[in-house]
Amino acid sequence: MSKISIIIPTINEANNLPLLLSDLSSIQKEGEIIIVDCGSEDKTIDIANIYGAKVFISKERNRGLQLDIGAKNSKGEWLIFLHADTRLTHDWFKKINSFLKANKNIIYYFEFKINHKKIIYRVLEILVNIRSKFFKQPYGDQGLIIHRTIYFKNNGFRNIPLMEDVDFLMRLNRKKDLKQLNFPIFISSRKWERTNIFLQAIKNWHFRRRWSKGESLKSIYSDYYKK
Repeated sequence: MSKISIIIPTINEANNLPLLLSDLSSIQKEGEIIIVDCGSEDKTIDIANIYGAKVFISKERNRGLQLDIGAKNSKGEWLIFLHADTRLTHDWFKKINSFLKANKNIIYYFEFKINHKKIIYRVLEILVNIRSKFFKQPYGDQGLIIHRTIYFKNNGFRNIPLMEDVDFLMRLNRKKDLKQLNFPIFISSRKWERTNIFLQAIKNWHFRRRWSKGESLKSIYSDYYKK
């Protein structure tokens, strides 16, 4: 069995994927890279093949489904879920190895950093890391590292197009088993560049509130992708 499986959902990520796959190239002998694509019209799949990733296809544009397809087709003891527009430090795997030898009940996530020099993003980083570390509410773009037994014991990611990370973490019985690593993942600023970041944070909070009150994800999804 491979030690780790890195699972990346994609849709038209040809511009970002080569950078992430380059960061991950050092683990080829230690595991596998799984791309689950949901209908890319660019060179995403070609790039995945060039880098030696295993490619699976989702018939739906549905991130929860994509992540679960990756998990169910994985062979690794540890599952690492990453977004395609993230970057890792050059020594990330060396640092993470000691954690993977420890308690398999712990779900790890990276320290939140945004790949942009604007000072305003430093403020956002502080707020997100406080929320994650002290309130045990990390999100999927911070990378989630889960032992396969814990993933399947908690029924994995559900077949939902967004909020799949929030949904999964809410179903955990032991929130204290969430642990932030002491080194970062670098997240693309693209999702905040089109709007004021604090306005965006309020919108995201509102979407999560609507979902927690039982509103249909279909309507939330429609509104989310209008923004």
